[in-house]
Amino acid sequence: MINLGILASTKATDMQAIIDAINSKQLDAKISVLICNKQDAYALERAKISNIKAAFIDSKNKEREDFDKEVAKILDESNAELILTIGYMRFLSPWFVNKYKNKIMNIHPSLLPKYPGMDKAVHAEVLKNKEKVTGATLHFVDEGEDTGPIIFQKEVNIDENETIDTLKPKVQKVEQELLVKAIDLYSKGKIKVENNKVKVED
Repeated sequence: MINLGILASTKATDMQAIIDAINSKQLDAKISVLICNKQDAYALERAKISNIKAAFIDSKNKEREDFDKEVAKILDESNAELILTIGYMRFLSPWFVNKYKNKIMNIHPSLLPKYPGMDKAVHAEVLKNKEKVTGATLHFVDEGEDTGPIIFQKEVNIDENETIDTLKPKVQKVEQELLVKAIDLYSKGKIKVENNKVKVED
């Protein structure tokens, strides 16, 4: 079993897919802790419903590294072996990234390196540019913005009258597939990083 730490700022919709996969025995994992930097985030309620340990840490008026050290303390106390950022609206400090090198996965709603950024703004940009295909990218976090080694990507076709609100759930479905698959493989030691490239064993 692998212990997961989840960082979130919003609804953490993709976390529900992980909870469901754990409950259905598809994943041999445990969400050891959810850490949220927004007190009104639905992610906290989602954790409460599933009896998951949760912590709110206020990020206001704190230096990025100081805040990240508070987060790291809770992750370490919870024995988190893999950290997932799900709808986490913060950039991680170099200190944090280096402490957990190749142990932080981020799910992103586009086919990186195209369309870095956050949440609905990404979908808006994709639609504005009249793309025919978008998708999701799961990658390890490095010190850049959405630049870490890519683990998995999967495409999503864009329909003719697509809107942000119709596209987002389609992409989220793919995000959830990638997360569950990657957690399973990582827990079995089948995902490794060599020379900044991800190697996945079947």
